[in-house]
Formats: sequence, C-alpha cells, structure tokens
Amino acid sequence: MTERVIIMGAAGRDFHNFNIYFRRNKKYKVICFTATQIPGISKRKYPASLAGRMYPKGIPIYPEEKLTELIKKHDIDYVFLSYSDLPYDYVMHKASEVLAAGTNFGLLGKKYIKSNKKVISVCAVRTGSGKSKLSLKLAKYLKSKNKKVAVIRHPMPYGDLAKQAVQSFKKYSDLSKNKCTIEEREEYEQYVSSGIPIFAGVDYEKILKKAEKIANVIIWDGGNNDIPFYKSDLQFVVADPHRAGHEIKYYPGEVNLRMADVLVINKVGTATKANIKRVEKNCKKYNPKAKIVKTKMPISVDKPNLIKNKKVLVIEDGPTLTHGEMSYGAGAIAAKKFKAKPVNPRPFAIGSIKKAYSKYKQLGNVVPALGYGKKQIKELEQTIARAKCDAVIIATPIDLSRLIKINKPFVRAEYNVEIDLKKFLRKF
Repeated sequence: MTERVIIMGAAGRDFHNFNIYFRRNKKYKVICFTATQIPGISKRKYPASLAGRMYPKGIPIYPEEKLTELIKKHDIDYVFLSYSDLPYDYVMHKASEVLAAGTNFGLLGKKYIKSNKKVISVCAVRTGSGKSKLSLKLAKYLKSKNKKVAVIRHPMPYGDLAKQAVQSFKKYSDLSKNKCTIEEREEYEQYVSSGIPIFAGVDYEKILKKAEKIANVIIWDGGNNDIPFYKSDLQFVVADPHRAGHEIKYYPGEVNLRMADVLVINKVGTATKANIKRVEKNCKKYNPKAKIVKTKMPISVDKPNLIKNKKVLVIEDGPTLTHGEMSYGAGAIAAKKFKAKPVNPRPFAIGSIKKAYSKYKQLGNVVPALGYGKKQIKELEQTIARAKCDAVIIATPIDLSRLIKINKPFVRAEYNVEIDLKKFLRKF
C-alpha cells in the first residue's frame, strides 16, 4: 500500500528530504509541500524536472495555513516537518495539529549523502550565531595550505527552482546572473570576494558531484541551524551566548549540539559571563565528548570616526533579527562601542520594512536588511534615505552599497573569528 505524504517546509530541507527519501521511493506518494517563512513560495510548484519520473506534473506547494484542510482532503498518512530554527513549543503545536487532524507526524532522521572527498561541516544552534564567519575562516585557512577548497551552502532557492537546481558562484557577475536576493548575497559574496568557489541550489546530489570535480576538501556551510546534508569527517557547531539556553530549546539546533566534534562558543567578548557559563554548561552536559572552544569575535568598523558620538541608523543582518529572534546584532554593538546613538527607524520605515516591526516584536532600534525581491530592496533603500541621522552602520555580511544607493555616510561593521584551526585540521 502506498502511503500518502505531506512535507512541511520552507524551500530548503523539505526539498532535500524529498530528493533523498521520496523521489524514487514507491512506498510513498508525496501529495504536496506546505510552505512558510519564504515570501511567495506557496504560489509555486516543485517542478517535474526536479521531482522525477514518479511526478510528471510536479508537486504543488500550498500555504502551511491549509495543512489541516489538506490532510483531510487527501486522506494523508504521514506529515513530515522539514524545516528548521524552530522553538520546541512550535514543533509540538504543529505535531498536535497534525495528530488532531487524524494522521501521523514525523521528523526524518539522518540519511547523509556521502562524498568521495573530505567534508567539514559548520552548523549552528541558532541562526545568526556567527557560523558563516567560521566557515569562511576554515576555507581561507585550507586554501593557504594549498588545498583545493569548495564551499556548499545550505539552500536558499527563492527564484525559479528548475533553473536553480545547481548554482555555482565564482565571481561577482554570477551573483547578478543568478538574480540573488540580499539574503543570498549575504552568504555567497564573502566567498566570492575571497576567491573561494561556492555552490548551492536544490539538488544536492548533483551539487556535490560538481564540487567534487574541483575540490579535495568540501566545507558544508549550514544555514538556519539545520543539520548537514553530507556525511562529515569533522563537524563544527557554533553556539551564541547572546541567546543562552537556546542551544537546547530549538529544533534541530540541539541535534547539531549533540553531534558536534567541536563546539565553538562565539561572541564571548560581548556576552555576559553568566550567559557564557550557561552555554558551556549545556554543551558539556549534552555533548561531553566534544571539544569546546571559546572565541571573542571582536567587532571591527572600517571608518569609526564617521560614527563616533553621532546619530546613526543601524542596518543588521536580516535573518539574524527575524527568525533568529535577535533584537540587535553587530551594528548595535558597534554603535555602543563608539558611543554612537542609534535612531529609532520606525518613523522612516515603509512597506514590508515597516511591517517587519509589527511581525517581529523583539526588534530594537535597528533595521533588518530584508531583500527577498526588487520591491523589498527598493523599500530598504527608501527607508535608509528617509532616516534622519548623521551616518549609517551597515552590519550585513555584504556591501549593501553594491545593491542600493545610500545617500548618507556609511561604515561597515562585522564580527571577526579568532580561533586556532591548526589542531583541528591536521588530517586535512
């Protein structure tokens, strides 16, 4: 008997789970995906070119709000939750909804794709922990040792899924060619500027094969606190003492914590001693075999005189503030360091940027750098233009001035990882 399945997702782990578990599995029929987090994703379809022979018409994607209705309409046997960075009460609310609708709820366990090359994975317990800075430092270190390195990034397929099945980025023009959003550029641009090839997309079996052709060491740069897609030879996991306790309260962040070979407690230079101690205690309790490393992650500002004692507008990394649930980031910390006064951005915000303050109540006097499409990028530009301030602090991983016009003096603020990698990478 064929079991009828719904996969709950957000255009990342859900598609990967389908590709690995279900695409060729005749025991199951995936009726649809439900979607959340990604704007506009529920209006699309997982295309036939990716879905395979069992799904010649592709697979529809519906808003998650229709989950109960879909379960009953299609007599569903299983619902699998396949996205990440979720508080445990949210996961159980969804499980309760599914069970109340009369079917089974599940979480898929590990079934990694295996590489014929060495793989180092870098994951986190929460979005915005500083994982990508560590991934970049690893890539640069290995490159300095004459290793051929390629980075594979957790999926962010916000456009045409069929065209984005396998993406590679080696130069800046690749970012424009692939119509990357701000969120995508924040992850890809730092590697491009360092001369390190990075791959992403939808079909991670094909992506791996492409990366293996040019590299002898592959770094998995995990996103959204998800678990790795590939079998790892060494797994780093980053924890954030600015959100102490979250490392054991979010799915699947705790899974990462328990699997780690090396647990990196980031940002200890700006977190309280009590929070650092709390995170370290949880790391030792839930993964006593892992090596624990603490990093200060100092914040650097390229032109500090522009913001010292000035009124500033602070632009922070979008995902860190939104589903990462931070009220501030590197920009706000930089402002405090140089005695700058962040202005309240709410009176100047327009469109979707303005709506973000209603949706994400925890936001402080910072602007999330949201940019999932041209309209939203324009709204971010206009919000900055309307702000009454002396200067702008840009604390995103990318140079926003490449994408939008900034009509004020601006500085860039960023975290820097200080960690001795030699002792962990001897076998690489």
